[in-house]
Amino acid sequence: MRGNWQLGFWWRLAWAGLLLACLAAPASARDNPADGVALASLPREARATYELIRAGGPFPNAKDGVNFGNYEGMLPKQRRGYYREFTVATPGARNRGARRIVCGGSNGEWSQHRPAACWYSGDHYVTFSRIRD
Repeated sequence: MRGNWQLGFWWRLAWAGLLLACLAAPASARDNPADGVALASLPREARATYELIRAGGPFPNAKDGVNFGNYEGMLPKQRRGYYREFTVATPGARNRGARRIVCGGSNGEWSQHRPAACWYSGDHYVTFSRIRD
């Protein structure tokens, strides 16, 4: 019986650590929107995707431009449909890979190909960095 208690203790401790890590992660994207990453410092594929976004496409993936829900609240809170996601090619990946660019803006801004702001995620939405031109 003692072994089960110890296993339960370590299991709860691991979950608590994971929860704390998840709660701490979004602070950088929400609290300091001026901070971010320079476009020039992103991978070549991310720069190419960003240029396609600004040009209005065409996009290589069928899911490019679909709504991004921001369900985890990692980006600033906005109305539903504000954010859209785009795939950043990952060399060697057989699927879409983990890299994305998420942009936000109203419908008028999207029709002009000028999103209000874009964020890069190299780890499938675990972290975000606002893209600075």
